[in-house]
Amino acid sequence: MEKPKIAVFSGPTATIQNSEPLVTSNKARENYGLPLRLNPDGTPMRFDVLRAQKLAAPVTVYIEQFSAHPLERDAAELYAPADGYVDSSGAFHKQPTGPNDKAVYAVTLRPEDGLYPLPYMARQANGQAWEIDGTEKNVPAELCRVPFFPDGSRLFEEIDRLGISDEGVGCLLTAKADFDFYRALPSGGYAKGRAFGERTDVGEGDIPAEIRGTDFFPYRPGYLRNEPPMAALARVTNVVQQALRSGHYLGGIWLEGSPFVEETIYWLNLLIDTHVPIVGNSSQRPHGAIGNDGDKNIVDSVDYITSKIWADESGRDCIGAVAILDEQIFT
Repeated sequence: MEKPKIAVFSGPTATIQNSEPLVTSNKARENYGLPLRLNPDGTPMRFDVLRAQKLAAPVTVYIEQFSAHPLERDAAELYAPADGYVDSSGAFHKQPTGPNDKAVYAVTLRPEDGLYPLPYMARQANGQAWEIDGTEKNVPAELCRVPFFPDGSRLFEEIDRLGISDEGVGCLLTAKADFDFYRALPSGGYAKGRAFGERTDVGEGDIPAEIRGTDFFPYRPGYLRNEPPMAALARVTNVVQQALRSGHYLGGIWLEGSPFVEETIYWLNLLIDTHVPIVGNSSQRPHGAIGNDGDKNIVDSVDYITSKIWADESGRDCIGAVAILDEQIFT
């Protein structure tokens, strides 16, 4: 059975497509002799934050048995044997060689598996650690990294890869639908452009070098915040209308900052001539932040669209554009 397809439109100043600053890990700081990140009391931080990244080559790792939950070992008799044992030197053996060996699972992680949570090892060009989005506080735009995604593809990939359902499984999005991504009025952009073959959105040709405040509209750092002009609504309307009139999509999802997402959804409800639902999503916290609500809003929107609860007897949307936030549907 062919999965339905949903169009995903990126809007401006969208916390839901924002990410927390990429900060150089203590692993990297140790490697390069940089000062460690410390707790307020001056002690080294217990853990490095892990950020979703890609492997460049396959690697075999050994996972300690019964380490996924503190009560796994309590039910050890219900488990199959581990793959082998690792001794105190880190060597793997099929059979135990001493009382201190650890039972392990051996697994090869491959680039094609997808993203893995890993320590962030990057540093600035001058060799210093990254601490914030910019090389330092209050620097001009050309010395700041853009934390917003340029379209929804990476956001959806991370939700799909790292999100966990009530049943303990993943692929919360692609198990239900396929997606096309449109940069209607995006929060993040390509300052150096993007070759056509590298594009992750729907579009023709190369993306030329883009300008903050003209082609994309982030709000971090705050002193470089850019809001789109009212005339940009025409651009949004044309992109959404062209996509949804193609007949390729079961519905559309609009991603924008919470201050204006409901107004934009109302605008689209008035202007877009379509028989499929449009759902608006926003978030109070960036993607990856503790308590992030945006990821769940997106999953709920996909469930709403694929459920067809919005359809009348002829299969046409009889509700109109909605916003889905915190497990509530706003009409």
